Amino acid sequence: MTDGTTRPLAGKVAIVTGAGKNIGRAIACNLAADGAALVVNGRHDQGAVGAVVDEIAAAGGSAVGHMADVSEPEAVAGLAAAAVEAFGGIDIAVSNAGLRRQTPMLEMSYAEWREILSVALDGAFLLAQAVAPSMIDRGGGAFVGLSGMSHHLGLANRCHVSASKAGLEGLVRSLAVELAPHRITVNAVSPGSIDTVRGASAGALPPGGGGADAPLGRQGTVEEIAAAVAYLVGPGGAYVTGQTIHVNGGRFFGK
Repeated sequence: MTDGTTRPLAGKVAIVTGAGKNIGRAIACNLAADGAALVVNGRHDQGAVGAVVDEIAAAGGSAVGHMADVSEPEAVAGLAAAAVEAFGGIDIAVSNAGLRRQTPMLEMSYAEWREILSVALDGAFLLAQAVAPSMIDRGGGAFVGLSGMSHHLGLANRCHVSASKAGLEGLVRSLAVELAPHRITVNAVSPGSIDTVRGASAGALPPGGGGADAPLGRQGTVEEIAAAVAYLVGPGGAYVTGQTIHVNGGRFFGK
């Protein structure tokens, strides 16, 4: 941990969904290192969430875990309430929870389509709606949604994932305008191919997914995604809103 007088997020409270592993874990740990108190969210793996809380505490930070399914309105309301109860309010929210599946459209059930959208898109909407009142009360805040490069490129067998991320970026732009009078910034970070532990349902890496097709010739790291989020929610990103920040080694040039 850096000295408390120099930490840019000292005194701030952050929620990170899907924070038990991979990108979510890195975001939570990085925000804690910058001084924020963390609410670490997961849906099923309480052990992973507890491990992140312990990791933050071991480094001198402050964190609590809270299990909640972000596709359920009551659960998300409870997540926000837990942050207020534990730390007094909410300044930062990162909607990272998402599901990765690869299924051809003609073989995809409507239930699977809805399941994917309910987490990445509905979950982001529910989180924003739950945390905004506290941010308004505290005079401002920052919301970041985790998007993805696949919907910009158009990949087969991922139409539900792509639709959820495209919808997320539309939500971000509208909320950036709607919440700007309250000094709340709203942005998206769109990772490229990142070196993470893939769940079985994610399937094999898509073509170019190993990072070799990127001009930088490698996969990104979870820490590089966490750094982009930290910039957006910190003082340096205070004049950035409604944007999608692409972190993909040059494989896709955002516009």
